[in-house]
Parts: sequence; structure tokens; C-alpha cells
Amino acid sequence: MNILKQTKQTSYSLENVLTFIIPSLIGIFLFIIPFSYKGELTIPVAILAKSVQGALESQLPMIMSIIVAITALLTLLATLIKPAFVSKSSFLSSLLLVSPIWIVARVLGTIFIIMTLFKVGPEAIWSENTGGLLLYDLIPVLFSVFLFAGLLLPLLLNYGLLELCGALFTKFMRPVFTLPGRSSIDCLASWLGDGTIGVLLTSKQYEEGYYTKREAAVIGTTFSVVSITFSIVILSYMNLEAYIIPYYLTILLAGFVAAIIMPRIPPLSRKADTYFEHAATNVGDETIPQGHTTFSWGFNQAVNRAKTTKGVKEFLHDGVKNILDMWMGVVPIVMALGTLALVIAEYTPIFSWLGAPFVPLLSVLQVPEAAEAAQTMVVGFADMFLPAVIGSGIESELTRFVIACVSVTQLIYMSEVGGLLLGSKIPVTFTDLVIIFIERTLITLPIVVIVAHILF
Repeated sequence: MNILKQTKQTSYSLENVLTFIIPSLIGIFLFIIPFSYKGELTIPVAILAKSVQGALESQLPMIMSIIVAITALLTLLATLIKPAFVSKSSFLSSLLLVSPIWIVARVLGTIFIIMTLFKVGPEAIWSENTGGLLLYDLIPVLFSVFLFAGLLLPLLLNYGLLELCGALFTKFMRPVFTLPGRSSIDCLASWLGDGTIGVLLTSKQYEEGYYTKREAAVIGTTFSVVSITFSIVILSYMNLEAYIIPYYLTILLAGFVAAIIMPRIPPLSRKADTYFEHAATNVGDETIPQGHTTFSWGFNQAVNRAKTTKGVKEFLHDGVKNILDMWMGVVPIVMALGTLALVIAEYTPIFSWLGAPFVPLLSVLQVPEAAEAAQTMVVGFADMFLPAVIGSGIESELTRFVIACVSVTQLIYMSEVGGLLLGSKIPVTFTDLVIIFIERTLITLPIVVIVAHILF
């Protein structure tokens, strides 16, 4: 009754209200409501993605290799020839007319993916622990996640849900995390679905003028958290399934502390509080006008946003653009940077050298087998699964628990989230990601170790 009364006061038709409520509820169900499916806690979008991935499992490496190669070819043609159909389209221009470093990355990604598909050239590039891990394990996941997340994201973005959450959660998110209330949806979508969904959601809102450069960088590197499902996979690999509840509570505690600290220290604190240059609108005002409660203003904003939508055609148009943007804009970068990072991890002692400073730190924190655990503190920058692979043979349960927790709370790993961030419009550099990764490690490690000593 209160909603209907508020609706009547602000002269909204029932159609306007339903245009907000129905798509938003469907979006919440698809992206945020978790339930158990085949013994795993997951969300409907992830189930749809896994279904397609399973059905096309043998074809996906070839499909994505073709998409990556076409992306590089079109990028080179658009850059050299600048055809009219590209320059006249804001979407094609943003997708294909990229900076020289991204042109190189797309070409390199194409070379790596073809070498891996056909197993030609140096084995270091295409082995099952480098390019093969990306092409046959990660990229099929990205194909299917981007397909459904990209297509269905407008349900969260376009019908008013974020406007409502922005009003409801700003009083918590702004003082605690220095972020708008709408960022709470990004975090939930990542946590319950996948970090890639969070990056996609954040990037789209940044490009549309809903986040400043600083806010987008903070959300992308702090709230695009690892999904519950993948966290459980890590724990299972470490043979610590019995500790699932304290494990996830530890991750939440460490992640919460990191999310409070990270926005307040460089490099994130030094990002400009200005909006994306090509955004159509800038939505920075979070004040609640007089005569409105937090809820009534959020509802008012939500219904106004829903009124601007133009039906199913616009929904599908936006969804397809999202899919192409992620398939063509992100996957080549993941292949290029992820392969290079994994080759370094697999075939050089660089990560062992980089991990050496953690030996005395782990010793001071009284973590058993500190020397063996040290390189796992840095190797996760290449791929989040590598610390579990390297650390699974460690005898100490306490040490394996520490590795499992830290590898998840570090968040920045180049084979997925790191590559996605660099491939998106979110304003973070490779150097930023290195520094953020180290900072997150130093912040979360003592918290995890304290909990581990209590448990074991």
C-alpha cells in the first residue's frame, strides 16, 4: 500500500511501476539469489553458463580462437583504414579504435591462442599449465559467463534496481568504503556469481557515468571478489573441506578489512574523482531531497529510470553489445597477459625470488613450512589457482589454510580479473595492479594467520 501511495503521489502509472519491479526481480533472481544445484551453491546465470559450456565444450576453444583472431584483424583494419561504418558508430569506435598497446596485446593474444590451439611453436606457450590452461579451462568459462551475464545485465542496469540500491545503501557504503550505494550490487553479483560479472557490471556503469574513475578503480579491484563456488574449489584442492565455515568467514573478515583500508591508500586514493570522458551523463549527487525518505527517493529514482527504457529491442541491443564488448575487448587481453604471466610462473624462478621476502614474515607469524609457502604469496598474481597447486603438497594444515584464504582475498590475478580490468575501461594500470596485489596480501595475511592459529 505504501508503494502504491507513493506511486500515486508522484503520478506513476502501474505500467511504470511494473517496468521497474518485474525486470529488477528477474535480475535479482538470475544474478543474486543463490541456491544449491548439483551439490554446489550457485546462481541461475552461472547454471546457464555451465550448461552452454558443457554443450559446446569441444567447440569452444576453436570458437574463441576465431573470435580473438577476427578481433585482431578488425582492429588492425579499423586502425589503418578507418572505414566510415566504424568511425560513425560510437560502439565500434570504442571497441576497435584502441591505443597502440592494446593493438599489440590483441595481436599477441591471437598469436598465443593460435599457437595453443594447434600446438605449434615453443611448448612453453601452449603447454597445459600456460596457454593450454587459459584456452581449455578459463576461456570457455569466460565465453559462457559473458554470453549470459552480458545479455542479461540490462536487467540489473537499466530498470531502476541500482537507483534504488544507491539510495538505500549510500549511508553505509559511502562512509565505510567511500563508494556509492549502488556498488553493493556489484559486490553481491561477484560474490555469488563470479568476479568477471562484477568487473563487467562495474565497467558498464563507469562508462555510463555512474562511477568516477576512483570509484570504478576501487570497486573493480576491491569488490570484484572471488565467487563462493570457486573458493570452495580451492578449499577442496587443499583437502580442507571440513573447515568450510571458518574458511569462508575468514575470507569475509579479511576482505572486509581490506575493503575499508584499500580505498584510503595509494594508488586507489590518488585516482581522480572525475567521470569517464565519453559518458553521456554524470550521476554524482547522492543527497535525498526534502520531503523524501531514503526509500521513497530511491523508489522515485528507480521508476524514473525504468520509464526511460524502450522495450525488448533496446534490451537485446544492449545485451548483444555487452557480449561483443567482453568477447572481443577482454578475451584477447586475458590470453595475451595471462599466457605471459603463466609462462613466467611456470618456467622461471622469478616468483620464487619475489616470494623470498615473505619467508621472514611468515616465520615471524609462526607459519610452518614458511619457505615452501612463501612463493605462493606472489604466484597468485599470475593465476589464483597456482597457490593451491603449489601449496597442496605442504603437510601443515595451518599453512594450507593460510594459503587457501590468502589466495582468494588477494583478488588480483592476471589470468582472469587482472586481465579483465586491464581490458576494460576501468582506469587501472598494470603497475597499479601489482601494488594493489601486494597491499592486499600484506593487509589480509596477518588476519588470516591469526584466525589460523586460533583454529589449529
